[in-house]
Amino acid sequence: MSSISILCLFLALIPTGQVAPAVITTKKMKPVHPRQPFVTLNQTACNPFVGSWVRDDTYPFYQSAQCATIIDAEFNCQMNGRPDSDYLKYRWKPQACDIPRFNGVQFLKKMKGKTIMFVGDSLGRNQWESLICMITAAAPDTKTQIDRRDPLSTVKFMDYGVTVSFYRAPYLLDIDSVEGNRVLNLEKISDNAKSWITADVLSFNTGHWWTHKGTLQGWDYMQLGGYYYEDMDRLVALEKGLRTWSNWVDANLNTTNTRVFFQSISPTHYDPSEWSAGAASSKSCYGETAPMEGTTYPGAYPSQMNVLTGVIKEMRRPVYLLDITTLSELRKDGHPSIYGGVALSPGQRANPDRASDCSHWCLPGLPDTWNQLFYNGLLV
Repeated sequence: MSSISILCLFLALIPTGQVAPAVITTKKMKPVHPRQPFVTLNQTACNPFVGSWVRDDTYPFYQSAQCATIIDAEFNCQMNGRPDSDYLKYRWKPQACDIPRFNGVQFLKKMKGKTIMFVGDSLGRNQWESLICMITAAAPDTKTQIDRRDPLSTVKFMDYGVTVSFYRAPYLLDIDSVEGNRVLNLEKISDNAKSWITADVLSFNTGHWWTHKGTLQGWDYMQLGGYYYEDMDRLVALEKGLRTWSNWVDANLNTTNTRVFFQSISPTHYDPSEWSAGAASSKSCYGETAPMEGTTYPGAYPSQMNVLTGVIKEMRRPVYLLDITTLSELRKDGHPSIYGGVALSPGQRANPDRASDCSHWCLPGLPDTWNQLFYNGLLV
């Protein structure tokens, strides 16, 4: 794109006599790293998000071969040759209580005639695929209708009239095309939201894409207040975007009829020094085969969580925070690592620092626990 075109793009929405900065200047938000998850948003007698992982040989809920048509190759670690399977044999045990084991048939009965929709990025898709597999394993004779497209994928359980969908919107917000450029509008969500508004249960997530830069970045410019920006403090951008989302929820959803969930930030495990003081210098979760013991994680708590909880606390409509961050931090063993769906050469597999996926999660695996907690939240 020529410099003249970029200048025109910037000047298009600038009031006369004003100049839009190319880069927004903000004060750095000082991150706070609490060792426990935020628990004030979901006030119940039992906090299901504080606990530890215990061995349970009745797990997993399903086998990857039973759900191969649903699980994306990038999440199907067993199919991709992961040699260990003990990571499948752990159950989340809350510290002060028990939560009900997921019951797929009861889930279908409770949700009869309703639509459940996950909205967000590939971590939301991770959870959506997990839930489909858990339900299918519990009710294998139920007729299903599958329609996988972009941005909306849907599975209908015909005997119960239950629809479970995933809508891909990594930032939740709209991304507009302006003169061939991808513009992330921090104040606009209406185009995406048209596909959500009729759902009976909505589960949102975002976070990872807000940190991406370079070729992984999903936009060319951000738009805010009628101006275009090449970049800005990413936590500031996230807060602006989440407030646009929260304003839409408050203005458009009747939470008496529509249950709203927000999945907290799913952690990554690219720095072994966070969980092992004597770890060799590497950038990979490769070779991890068991969760951490105990209830806390020694690494930094994601600063994005401060933004997320701050926004949710100020909302008029109740939103259930599915606070999976700390329990997921303890699962350094749950990522695909070199056993994701990308076809890796022997040389690439021999260098896991450059080829490991320590962001997504194997299926079966950790997202099955997210869904057990999601199920528990629906019962509350």
